[in-house]
Amino acid sequence: MPIPLFHVFSDDRFMDLTLYQYGYEKCRPLHSFGPSIRNHFLFHYIFSGKGTLLVDETATTTKEYKLHGGMGFLIEPDRINTYFADREDPWEYAWVEFSGLKAKEILDIAGLSTESPVFIPASAQVSDTLKSELLHLASSSSETSSLHLIGHLYLIMDALLTGSSSRRRVQNGKRSRFYTDEAITFISQNYALPITVEDMAQRLNLDRSYFGKIFKEVIGQSPQEFLIHYRMSKAAELLKTTDMPVKDISVQTGYPNQLHFSRAFKNVYGQSPREYRQKNRILHE
Repeated sequence: MPIPLFHVFSDDRFMDLTLYQYGYEKCRPLHSFGPSIRNHFLFHYIFSGKGTLLVDETATTTKEYKLHGGMGFLIEPDRINTYFADREDPWEYAWVEFSGLKAKEILDIAGLSTESPVFIPASAQVSDTLKSELLHLASSSSETSSLHLIGHLYLIMDALLTGSSSRRRVQNGKRSRFYTDEAITFISQNYALPITVEDMAQRLNLDRSYFGKIFKEVIGQSPQEFLIHYRMSKAAELLKTTDMPVKDISVQTGYPNQLHFSRAFKNVYGQSPREYRQKNRILHE
């Protein structure tokens, strides 16, 4: 049996598409994962064999999908999913976990969601591209550059977007996308200030709940979640590239209270700002 491959991507500088982990496995009979909830999007492409995906669409409704080689399946964040290999013909697949500003939009155009999680390639060429790109990621070494890996994530997403048999037509000038882009611009210009979701909604002359709804539909995160992650990505950059004290970075990223900043940072990166700096500091000669 081929050796399973698994990698974690730790570079947090990419906003449009962010890579988290990726790998390959030829599963054992009935090998399963879940029930579980993911924090990001997770896409599997099946090379051979069979398996089953169970998706909890509501608190009382679970939908079952029987899958086989040449098909893919998407798991969305914050949804309960379980998947397992067939007893007689277990599947072999590769996967990629990702997020980012463009992720939800790309998946929407590809026609992929919790309600429609199965990907069927529109041609054999698309299938070959996905298999090649996913295996390339899974087989990469620890020395492979972040830009190289992100480049291949873009090629995977392009194959999903252009090669899906359920691809949707794009409606140009969609108003919700305009409002979301304006909100992101507002955040990028004011994240160091104590701005709130109310401020974003008022800037756009929108009801707060309506603004929150369309933002999450487009981005896949609530405005508050996005604001926190945006601030933390800026903080991480300063921790890696400057000698600025943590208390000053806290203020520069919108947190006058250093304790609140440290808690938010640890929730996003799993370690304190000082621990992050010690492990990721970029030394200048």
